[in-house]
Amino acid sequence: MLAAQCYRGAYYLAGYAVECALKACIARKTRRHDFPNKDKVFKSYTHDLKQLVNVAELQRSLSQEVKSSRQFNINWAIVKDWSEESRYQLAVTPQGAQDLYVAITNRHNGVLRWIRGHW
Repeated sequence: MLAAQCYRGAYYLAGYAVECALKACIARKTRRHDFPNKDKVFKSYTHDLKQLVNVAELQRSLSQEVKSSRQFNINWAIVKDWSEESRYQLAVTPQGAQDLYVAITNRHNGVLRWIRGHW
């Protein structure tokens, strides 16, 4: 979408990739045939990335990663403010979409790389 200059769509869908990855971490912690905790299930029904980090029990890991990597800290600062409401924002800039994409996909310090370490 970035290459097609669909910046709002690229921004919006890139953030959903992070949301889905965090929800995959949550789902992975549910064992087969277990009845999931009702509170955890309800808290999972959100688009708030910071809340999903907590539900996935990744807050401690996130804090450690933020402290140990300046670039990851910058990337998380960009990603954490994503919202599903961005689909309605007209002011998504090409640079904003590119920054979010890079913050998520960076091979060494990207947010998705960090989340994948917890699947």
